Amino acid sequence: MRFAGSKRVSVSARRALGRLALGGLALAALAAPAAAQTYAALPAVPSAASVSGEARPISAWVTFCQSYAAECAVDRSEPASIALTPATWNTIVSVNRRVNKAVRAMTDMDHLSVPDRWDMAEDGIGDCEDFQLLKRHMLAEAGLPRRAMRMTVVIDEKGEGHAVLTLITDRGDFILDNKTSTVLPWRQTGYAFIKRESQDTVGWVSLGRAPSPTTTANR
Repeated sequence: MRFAGSKRVSVSARRALGRLALGGLALAALAAPAAAQTYAALPAVPSAASVSGEARPISAWVTFCQSYAAECAVDRSEPASIALTPATWNTIVSVNRRVNKAVRAMTDMDHLSVPDRWDMAEDGIGDCEDFQLLKRHMLAEAGLPRRAMRMTVVIDEKGEGHAVLTLITDRGDFILDNKTSTVLPWRQTGYAFIKRESQDTVGWVSLGRAPSPTTTANR
C-alpha cells in the first residue's frame, strides 16, 4: 500500500512539541532516571505476543497514513526489536509519563465532531491513539527503531476499542498507554490484544481471535 500527500513530519513534530510546552523533553534530557520504574525491575522472563496472520487496518489509520506517510513507513533495515539498556528504559518511561501529563484527553467526537481521527495531538488535545503516535515519534527522534514500535488495537477494561503502543524489545513486549504512566509487559495490562501494525510491510497483523473494533475512539 502506498500513500501520497505526506506532510512534513518534522514540521508537525515541532508544532506538537511547541504547543504542548514540552521543552523539558529535549532529547538530551530524556535519559534522566525515571523514578519507580527501574531497568533492574524488568521481568526476568521475556514475553511476546504471537502474530497469527494479516488483519484489516483501522480506517482512521489509513487516513492518517495519507497525511503522515513517514509515520507509517516500514524500514526493514531497522532492528525488529529494541535492545533495552538502563538509559533506553529511562527514556521510554520518561516519554510515556511526560506525554501523558502534557496532552489533554478528549474523544474525537467531543474534540473534532468526528467518530475517529488519528494525529499527533498537535493542539495539545487527543485521544488514545494520538498520545501513542506522539510518543512513538519522540522515541524515534531519540534513536529507537520505529519498526520495533507498533501501534496496537486492544479491547480495554470497558469492552471498548483502545489504542496502545507496543515496544518490541529483547526483554519482551512492553505497552505504552495513556491510561497509566506505568510501562507494563503486555500480559499485565488486562487487555485483549486484537491486532497491530506489521513490522514487515505497511499493514496490520492479527494478535487474537476476538472481534476487531472498527474504531479506537475512547480517551
